[in-house]
Amino acid sequence: MLNVTDFRLHVIRPTLHHLGLWKPKAEDLVLGTALVESHLHALDQSSDGHLGPAYGLYQMEPRTHADIWANYLAYRPDRQTKLYELLAEWPEKVVQLVTNLAYATAMCRIHYLRVRAPIPNSPERQAHYWKAHYNTAKGKGDPADYIRAWELVGLDSA
Repeated sequence: MLNVTDFRLHVIRPTLHHLGLWKPKAEDLVLGTALVESHLHALDQSSDGHLGPAYGLYQMEPRTHADIWANYLAYRPDRQTKLYELLAEWPEKVVQLVTNLAYATAMCRIHYLRVRAPIPNSPERQAHYWKAHYNTAKGKGDPADYIRAWELVGLDSA
C-alpha cells in the first residue's frame, strides 16, 4: 500500500491545486475514494493480466472516463487544458488512469465536479456522497466500506 500521507501531500494536494479545485473537503473525498476503491494498492480489478473493468487507484471505468471527456470536458476548454498539462504522450489517456497518479486524481476530482450537490465535510456524509455519485446504486460498495477504509489506515479526515 502507498503511504497515505505521502499520497495526500505529494499527489492529491498538488494535483487539486493545479486544477484550481483544492479545498480540504475535496482532498478528503478524493483520498477517501482511493482508499475505498483500491485500498491504495489495487491498480486493476482483474487478475487475468488484462486491465479492467475499472482502472487505477480510483477504479474508474473506461466508459466513465470517456463520458467525462465527451460530455463535460468537451465544453470546458480551460479544464481540458489543465488535464492535458498532466498527461504523458504515452500510453493512451484511459490507461493513464493506472500509470499516471496526477491524471487519475484529476479525473476523480473532475468526476465529482459534475455533481451539483456540494461536497460534505464529514467522512460519514462523504461516504454517502461517494456511494451516490461515484460508486452509484448499482455498485457493490456501501457507505460503511468508505468509513472502514478510513479506519483501516488510522486516519481522520484532514
